[in-house]
Amino acid sequence: MGAAGPGRCGRDPCGALCLLLTYLSVGYADYVILTHILLQPGFRGSLWCPFHAVMFNLIVLLLLACHTRAVFADPGMVPLPDTAIDFSDLRSNTPHKSERSNEDWTVCNRCETYRPPRAHHCRICHRCIRRMDHHCPWINNCVGELNQKYFIQFLFYTGLTASSCWWSPSSSGYSSPSSSMTSASGSPLVSQVVSIITDETLIEQLRNRLLKEARREVAHTRKPKIALLREVFGRGFVICWFFPCNCSPPSGGAPAYSYLPNYDV
Repeated sequence: MGAAGPGRCGRDPCGALCLLLTYLSVGYADYVILTHILLQPGFRGSLWCPFHAVMFNLIVLLLLACHTRAVFADPGMVPLPDTAIDFSDLRSNTPHKSERSNEDWTVCNRCETYRPPRAHHCRICHRCIRRMDHHCPWINNCVGELNQKYFIQFLFYTGLTASSCWWSPSSSGYSSPSSSMTSASGSPLVSQVVSIITDETLIEQLRNRLLKEARREVAHTRKPKIALLREVFGRGFVICWFFPCNCSPPSGGAPAYSYLPNYDV
């Protein structure tokens, strides 16, 4: 499967605008830190100035690398079938599943493809995404099984970039907007980590909440939290979790999906 991102969702004007705003915001933050904080009279000659400049630009570089990986990475799109399939029974609400199949595969009535368990259809990408959490306009891509790691890293380094104003001993006033920026990136970051250790995507959380309100709870086997984290970030050293690279394959490896499972359609 090829790359996703703008190639798949490039027709979304909101996503294109958010991409532009992201890069403009990062560029503006770099300009403010270097020009209006680090190069202030009486501060530019200190040892803190070059150290802060190098560290800040390193964080910005990691932020942009993680954001780029999240934008262009395949979130886990379910492949479309090579041949057309008769979906008349599906449209007539008469699902058919082979008795030999033990997996909870379903058929999407929008993109007309077989999808594995925990896959959901994105109305913006017009494709089914494996373990889809949500569609994020800031990366113009879905957050799914294969790019959630890069999205979380992007949120983490965005928070570091926003809070970097607090590191400098400056009272120029430029640090005040950073608190809201840190909160804006911190809230979804916590939400993403919680979704991993609870083994529930945002879509599944909302669905299960509705099911619980209707007194119909849907439960699946819980795995250890460290195992769930390694499924997203990889089985390598924890320090590798902070870098936008595949230090080791995810736990269990990438699943192989057949275009036509054992369904009678």
